[in-house]
Amino acid sequence: MGEKNNFTKEELNLAKQVSMRKLVEALGYTYINIGHYGSVKEIDSIRIYNDRSWYRWSEKGSKNGGSQIDFLMEFENKNIVESVNFLLELDGINIENNPVKNHSDYEQKNKQIKTEKKEFVLPERCENSYRRLYAYLIQKREIDKNVIDYFVKNNLCFETKEHHNICFCGYDKDGNVRFASMRGTLDDYGKIFKGDVYGNDKNYGVNIVNQKSNVLNVFEASIDMMSFCCLENDINKTNKLALGMVADNPLATFLNENPNIDTIHLWLDMDAPGRKAANNLELKYTALGYNVENHELPEGKDLNEYLKIVNSDLMRGRCR
Repeated sequence: MGEKNNFTKEELNLAKQVSMRKLVEALGYTYINIGHYGSVKEIDSIRIYNDRSWYRWSEKGSKNGGSQIDFLMEFENKNIVESVNFLLELDGINIENNPVKNHSDYEQKNKQIKTEKKEFVLPERCENSYRRLYAYLIQKREIDKNVIDYFVKNNLCFETKEHHNICFCGYDKDGNVRFASMRGTLDDYGKIFKGDVYGNDKNYGVNIVNQKSNVLNVFEASIDMMSFCCLENDINKTNKLALGMVADNPLATFLNENPNIDTIHLWLDMDAPGRKAANNLELKYTALGYNVENHELPEGKDLNEYLKIVNSDLMRGRCR
């Protein structure tokens, strides 16, 4: 679909009429009913009203929420232009070729087009070298080349053909790709693009399996996993899992598929959501009989930032 960056009031209103349930399921989340309201299994603090708006409460009683557009901006890291284009496309409206003039046009088009949940399909791979992928991970993230080589060789990540994003892949026990997320290699307007591939299964995350190890290291993001590999000189010595979020659905699935695990190391971010999630996971999985270590970093907000601090200290030491 053609991208449009300015919208009429009618088009914005149409975007806000898209079913929240349809949106949630198209993004790979699980829609559930709680009494008279809707919710999201993977983000159970959300309440969905009239299938058109949502709110999320914190333990302190504060809340955020809004429309379908706000949902995409909050949980898929899309900007407002990407969000509106996505919503209109989801409801079968091609802005470039079939501009919407009024609500009756929209209703007529909706009668002709039945929008279903998108099939999970990986983006097309870059045909030549993964130059942008390597440049971004080495120069911006300071990941060791041998770690990147391992991820590329084992199809844990690749560079996409169309936008040269990095696509990280998560597999099930049978070697099937079940989860994929993308991160941009260019910093546009101070913000990196990131988001999941539509239709993926959020019960899985990016993972490295070693059936001979009883230890699982858990991270929020794939780049944190790569940073750990550099810091600990451990690419495949232990099992590793990047959740892609702070909910534990991928962790529960991984433990179910790998019963050899008895020890869990949590390496979640040092911000408030990361610490809260880590503490909850420590309590939950300790109660389930696992040996759980909840690690806090001495510096930095996450493992990648800590890696950069360590690299900087090493460089200063060499220059003295």
